[in-house]
Amino acid sequence: MLGSRRPWAVAIATATTAVWLSLSPLTAAAADARTQLKAFVSQVNSATGKFTQTTTGPQGGAQRAQSGDFAFQRPGKFKWAVSQPYEQLVISDGQQLFQYDPDLAQVTTRQVDQAIGTSPAAILFGSGDLEQAFEVTPLPARDGLEWLRAKPRNADAGFAQVDIGLQNNLPSRVELLDSFGQTTRVDLSQIQSNPSLPANEFRFVPPAGVDVVKM
Repeated sequence: MLGSRRPWAVAIATATTAVWLSLSPLTAAAADARTQLKAFVSQVNSATGKFTQTTTGPQGGAQRAQSGDFAFQRPGKFKWAVSQPYEQLVISDGQQLFQYDPDLAQVTTRQVDQAIGTSPAAILFGSGDLEQAFEVTPLPARDGLEWLRAKPRNADAGFAQVDIGLQNNLPSRVELLDSFGQTTRVDLSQIQSNPSLPANEFRFVPPAGVDVVKM
């Protein structure tokens, strides 16, 4: 797993997310998590919202919580902007993924297909067949949410599993277990489905004077 300063979007994009709006005739009670997730991938092309996240180590110690805003547009464009307790940005224009850390004055870049591929980012931001890359199984309902678990078919994915909890056809929580036994919990809120996004929403130009590292 990446360092504690790195947001959940980096973890899902490198090492290694879910329906935003009710777009099928099924009610929330009738649609299981798998049905909702498939509808999300096929019918929701873009979304915006807010997130909070915490990471807990295998011994139970939790890192400081992070919060911020996110946006995505299929296929492969997304922005994950941490605002608290420090600023950090992970953004993809569909071709390149940029991670900008203002405190370090550093930008790292990599190809989106290498970053997302078979990672949990493919669940939220991709447009392919989920079950080609993941073994998907239902989980018992808990905390008022319907759950499924996605395990990567690729043994080198860098994470063990990702659990997605849905309520009223909206993704409410994502829990990712990485290869080091750390669990990252992300709570999503204030989600807007298929909004009108600015043309430059996912455009990023590294600020002058920062180090740019290509991965």
